[in-house]
Amino acid sequence: MKTGNYPLLSRIQSPDDLKKLSQLELLSLANELRQFIIDVVSCNPGHLGANLGVIELTIALHYVYNTPFDKIIWDVGHQAYAHKILTGRKDVFHTNRKKGGISGFPTPKESPYDSFGVGHSSTSISAALGMAIADQLQHITNRQIIAVIGDGSMTAGMAFEALNNAGASKTNIIVILNDNRMSISPNVGALNEYLLDIATSKTYNKVKNDVWRILGRVEGAQKFVQKIDNAIKSVILRHSNLFESFGFRYFGPVDGHDLLYLIRILEDFKNIPGPKLLHIQTIKGKGFKQAEEDQVTFHAPGVFDKETGKLIVEDNDKNVPLNYQDVFGYTLVELARQDNKIVGITPAMLTGCSMHIFQQHFPERTFDVGIAEQHAVTFSAGLAIAGMKPFCNIYSSFMQRAYDQVIHDVALQDLPVVFCLDRGGLVGQDGATHQGVFDIAYLRCVPNMIIAAPKDEIELRNMMYTATHCKHPIAIRYPRGKGIHAHWQQPFSQLEIGKGQVIVEGRNIVILALGHPVNFALRAAQKLKEKQIEVGVYNMRFAKPIDIELVKKACEQYHIILTVEDGVVVGGFGSAILETMQELNFNNRCIRLGVPDMFIEHATQLEQYELCGFSTAAIIRTVEALWTRQNFK
Repeated sequence: MKTGNYPLLSRIQSPDDLKKLSQLELLSLANELRQFIIDVVSCNPGHLGANLGVIELTIALHYVYNTPFDKIIWDVGHQAYAHKILTGRKDVFHTNRKKGGISGFPTPKESPYDSFGVGHSSTSISAALGMAIADQLQHITNRQIIAVIGDGSMTAGMAFEALNNAGASKTNIIVILNDNRMSISPNVGALNEYLLDIATSKTYNKVKNDVWRILGRVEGAQKFVQKIDNAIKSVILRHSNLFESFGFRYFGPVDGHDLLYLIRILEDFKNIPGPKLLHIQTIKGKGFKQAEEDQVTFHAPGVFDKETGKLIVEDNDKNVPLNYQDVFGYTLVELARQDNKIVGITPAMLTGCSMHIFQQHFPERTFDVGIAEQHAVTFSAGLAIAGMKPFCNIYSSFMQRAYDQVIHDVALQDLPVVFCLDRGGLVGQDGATHQGVFDIAYLRCVPNMIIAAPKDEIELRNMMYTATHCKHPIAIRYPRGKGIHAHWQQPFSQLEIGKGQVIVEGRNIVILALGHPVNFALRAAQKLKEKQIEVGVYNMRFAKPIDIELVKKACEQYHIILTVEDGVVVGGFGSAILETMQELNFNNRCIRLGVPDMFIEHATQLEQYELCGFSTAAIIRTVEALWTRQNFK
């Protein structure tokens, strides 16, 4: 991959090299680093906007602090590209998110500079506090520990739990609040308004700056200045400082793109004990005009022209299938037109899960609750018990964060909440932190819960339609990426809960498949038939309840049962089939294909399917081996 000329960046192999530059050279380095990320990400898709917004902050942190001895914990990790480049991974940055390459998120097994493994939001302050307490217990007094968290991540309850604990602990940690008014979509809620209030009050900021300029550097005057600052907030902003109420010393807001000022204030922090919070304001997509103007699209834009910003779309043909996510969005609109009790809930994933399509038509029935999955689930439970029909759309991997609420607030009360689990299964380049492979296993053991998985977009529509008539909680999981039908917008048909379908009959071996992998099984069966190997294919549709009659038919008619799922085999759909067979007193051989008992790292989805052994090619290999070994005719 061809990139530009970077005379300063080419000299940086570690933060030690960074410290050799003059401060003026650092300003030039920031420009080079920003352009380098644009060059690479335009060809090798990844997260762009957030990374462009923290260039100056990243340089300042590594310039001031002694990393990796001093610890930087990046919340989520969407903004860690510059960090990776400056800490010895520049020459392999083009492998970012590719199979065998570096991860798109910080991970300690990749580099000692990655202090904590991240991928889900709002964990940084808790992790930083744990490290600081560990240092106290081990009598390490000279380490600086810095958590970098965005204003979107700060909306999660976990961040406030950590602030509450950290403020009371009096540990020497630094929290940097990167305020760009965005997560993936624009931020919502009272905290967003609070930060905006602080940031935009010209009177408050002028008076505060005047006071600090006069008294801030007078020895012993800091506490007095802080009292004046609090009084200013109370009078001008009509409220005290939220973060100081948690026991943090608050500094800001400051320009997060003023590199030299950031260096000065971070140097000062070395001599200020206790928990401190620096509120910086940044622009998501800074330095790339198109990314600044369209921050939602350029959060993770895919391949684009680095000169014009134009997205390079592989195929705009209307006959190409839509993504499952978009089918969900359009279908929810159709259903809501028929039923005014339907509402949509999402935790800060309006665009990611295509709930924005619903919002465009029914803004008053759309609720983006911010990065707060636990709240999203119980909020949905409240809507359901009051007579509404909530469709709660959460990425499968993020639903893990609301497990107690699913059990205690929804399932225990048997409330008809519809959980639409986007990215169910292997997700590709986002890797281990985002794999939605555990949902079948962790939901299957919950009483009253129904688990459905469509084989295609038409079935997704029908499952959503069926869910509007269901009196129990139901989870519909569907994968990341495209479906298989160009013309998917067919009339609705209500499905019978817990009933699958026979698609292909065969001999000796039958494949019981769940969800989108049904298509892998069908393609495999077609190719095997060309080799005179005829296998059956059943579309099971539901992981709970299991279609007992269909399992019984399969066991009576076939010697070998092959289960296929885009989820973990430990406790998953295949385990449910085995349990059902045991209860029915069948002892047919059963082989489970799915995600093995390991975390699957970043690669394309097709590469991950092959690695886990349930791609079309892998199914063919398994069936051929069984057919030969058993000497089936």
